[in-house]
Amino acid sequence: MLEKFINSYKLLIIIPVIITLLSVGLIAFHGVNEGIELQGGTIAVLKMKEPMSSSALENHLKTNLKIDEVDVLSNTGKDVTVQMGSEINSTAFDSAIQGKAEVTSFNAIGPLLSEEAMTQIYWAVLFAFLFMSITVFIIFREFVPSIAVILAALSDIIIAIGGMSLFNIPLSIASVGALLMLIGYSIDTDIVLTTRLLKRKEGTIVERAEGAMKTGLTMSITAITTMVILYIVTFILIPEASTLSYIAAVLIIGLTGDIITTWFMNLGILRWYIEGKNEKKKFV
Repeated sequence: MLEKFINSYKLLIIIPVIITLLSVGLIAFHGVNEGIELQGGTIAVLKMKEPMSSSALENHLKTNLKIDEVDVLSNTGKDVTVQMGSEINSTAFDSAIQGKAEVTSFNAIGPLLSEEAMTQIYWAVLFAFLFMSITVFIIFREFVPSIAVILAALSDIIIAIGGMSLFNIPLSIASVGALLMLIGYSIDTDIVLTTRLLKRKEGTIVERAEGAMKTGLTMSITAITTMVILYIVTFILIPEASTLSYIAAVLIIGLTGDIITTWFMNLGILRWYIEGKNEKKKFV
């Protein structure tokens, strides 16, 4: 089964390319929702004195604060997390809540801080890719395999951001951390594959690819399972821990994309490269 899959490598390369392009389209036309750290605004955690529905609380705050953007992120009946699209003064918020709840946490972020956070994110991702690329070139010292690894990692990030756009997962400091973790996961599986195919000489290309695939898929499926459990626990049992849910969701999407980019695209490019290299040796 695996041998038949591996032998279809030229056709399989097309699949991750199409998924990556669709993700680019989603990002371009649908956009990505920015979290409060990046767009500015206010987030408050309340301990309600009496249960109130999310819609009733939203309408209450909109009326008293005279703003349009109010979202209840989680509501357990007693503990409520509210996000507002404007920077609100804590005194004004206490007055608006009218004694219906105790404010246990209050965080207002202005546009200057959010702009600074966005700049830091760009630099973090840029440096992560830069040092990752340098490391890959040092390890393999061959252009095509190194580019294949970098392309796979880039596709993973694009697919993950496309998934964030599709499922309305906010881009925040936490989700960017998940994207940086994803670069590490991606490089891990790609280096396992590339090392097995280029450095090892025992067995055929297909046999080496099968061994790498079994190891890599075990790693990826274990990580995905862990993130699914984290997502279920935080989403159902600890709804106020929405940050952990977002991190888990981003990694689930990204790691699923990594399976496709590593074993469809990277494996296909590597096999094409190795077979072409072997063909040239026959004529030398």
